[in-house]
Amino acid sequence: MRQAQTKAYIEFAQARTRPLYRSAWLLAGGDTHLAEDLVQETLSRMYVVWGRGSDKLGNPAAYAQTVLVRTFLMHRRRRATATERLTPDPPESGRQPAGGGTGDVALRVTLLDALARLGPKDRAVLVLRYWEDRSVEDTAEAMSATSGAIRTRTVRALERLRAELGEQAADLVPR
Repeated sequence: MRQAQTKAYIEFAQARTRPLYRSAWLLAGGDTHLAEDLVQETLSRMYVVWGRGSDKLGNPAAYAQTVLVRTFLMHRRRRATATERLTPDPPESGRQPAGGGTGDVALRVTLLDALARLGPKDRAVLVLRYWEDRSVEDTAEAMSATSGAIRTRTVRALERLRAELGEQAADLVPR
C-alpha cells in the first residue's frame, strides 16, 4: 500500500514540478534559486500530506498551488528584514523563463521587473488571478482571505503595477 502511494506521489511530483516552478518563478520576481527552494518546500509538504492519504486531497494540483503560495508568503514574512536585492534577469542557465519564451521580450522583462517590485501579497494575488487564471474564490482560499478582500487587493495591486510601469507600458504595448 505504501509503495503504491509513493509511486503515485512521484508521478504527481514529476507532472507538477514545471508548472509549480513557473508560478514560483513569478512569485519570486525572477529569482531562480528562491523559486527552486519554494518548489522543493512545496513538494516536501505535499509528500507529508500525501502520506496521510492522497484520496483525501480532492484536487492535489490545486492544493499544491495553494501550498506554494502560502510557502512563498511565509518565506517573505520571515525575510522581511533581509537586505538581498533581486535582479530582473535570470542568470544564464539555459532554462527558459515562464511563459515559453514567445512574445515581446522587452515587455516581458519590464512586466517581471515591475511585478518583482510589488509586495508579496500583491504579487501573489496577481500571479494567482492572471497567471494561474484562478477565480476570485480559488484565490481567496489559497491566500486565506475573503473574496471581497481578494477583489480589493487585485484592484489595488493592478494600480500599483501600473504605477510601477509608468510611461514604460505605453511604449512597450504594440499599437
